[in-house]
Amino acid sequence: MKHSVEDVRLKNGARGLFIDIPGATVMSFQFHFRAGNRFVADKEIYETAHIMEHLAFGANANYKTEHAYEADFTKNGAYHNAYTSDLAMCYVADCADFEWDRILELQRVAICEPRFNNSELEAEKGNVKSELTGYLNNHNRVLWPKIQQLLGEDIYTYWQRLQTIPKVTLKDIKEHHERTHTSDNLRFVIAGKLDGRKTKLKAMLDEWNLPEGERFDIPRDSLSSNGPALIRRKEASNLTFGWSMMLPRQLTDEEDDAMGVLNHLLTGTMHSRIYGAARKRGLAYGVFSDTSVGAGDSSWDFGGQVNLETADKLFNIIVREMKVVAEGSITEEELEAAKSYALGRHQMGAQTVSQISNFYSGRYFSDDFVRDYDRSPEAIRSITLERMIATAREFIAHNAWVLAGVSSGEKEDLVRLNDKLGTLFELKRD
Repeated sequence: MKHSVEDVRLKNGARGLFIDIPGATVMSFQFHFRAGNRFVADKEIYETAHIMEHLAFGANANYKTEHAYEADFTKNGAYHNAYTSDLAMCYVADCADFEWDRILELQRVAICEPRFNNSELEAEKGNVKSELTGYLNNHNRVLWPKIQQLLGEDIYTYWQRLQTIPKVTLKDIKEHHERTHTSDNLRFVIAGKLDGRKTKLKAMLDEWNLPEGERFDIPRDSLSSNGPALIRRKEASNLTFGWSMMLPRQLTDEEDDAMGVLNHLLTGTMHSRIYGAARKRGLAYGVFSDTSVGAGDSSWDFGGQVNLETADKLFNIIVREMKVVAEGSITEEELEAAKSYALGRHQMGAQTVSQISNFYSGRYFSDDFVRDYDRSPEAIRSITLERMIATAREFIAHNAWVLAGVSSGEKEDLVRLNDKLGTLFELKRD
């Protein structure tokens, strides 16, 4: 879908993107604050941000209850939600084009004028407890926060988070909202048919009655190797594993693009070097790899599930193919095939208003950078083997990594797999 982007600075200090998509019949809204778990006043009340997010669509200046607000918001089919992460609290909504201004006003009153009360607080504390308890039954949910902790990130696991729920008070909720929900800490992305509406949009957003504040800095942690760590679950009939390598810097866009292509070569398809080889031999149903870029560090992650009796063979493939990468033995033919795939996926990724909005929002919310959609194809074509291999080698050379798993097996099983991975970091390269 053809679109244009404007980076907007409001009088009240907020910043955001207006994405004009001619002919769109849907409007998409995202409102982002650095207000996640890392920004709570005290780790003793770690779940404050999450509970506040659950209260986001409760009582407010115009509606006495969550049910009344919900009924009005959704009466024409509109959708809304919110999420909390380590760093962020984000409110999202999609609606039909004809009611965009009504929905925007409903979002304003929920975000700017909540009326937090004890009855809804106690109800949502119960709902959050139920949510987190459910996550304890999801092995991937249990696994990755533990990996973050082992690497040195100052976060809590789900079990630790559960212990803090009873300590959160109404005063804590109100304090967190007042401190984090400021105009300077707000970033937004609004996408849809905006031609002729931008002046009204700016006027409506300028009237959001948020106090002035600050755009919080993203916390930086000192990261290092640790582990391996086994989370023993007697009901876990296989091994759910995660392997994460860290770099203490933000990858450039060119490096991130190159790593995206490399991950495709390794685990992206049924004929990929790791996942494809494992499937061909019947060793594992699913294996993934991914690169994540933060404001101060970047991670290269691998994960999946494997039966205990085939885990050694799978890790032999992982080590073998990672050594191929470290030695620079990926071929130009493989690179060109992966780039062709990436070009197709890029073109397919702009079929809806929400897809276009999401293309821009992640990076914009991270560091106010506006990605150039039209330049992406050329950026993909410009990926070189040299940049790909150099970036992968830097992850290996930095030697900050963790392997962890959830299994009913023994710690020695994971130690053996960890030792296999360890041989990668002993490689000598010019």
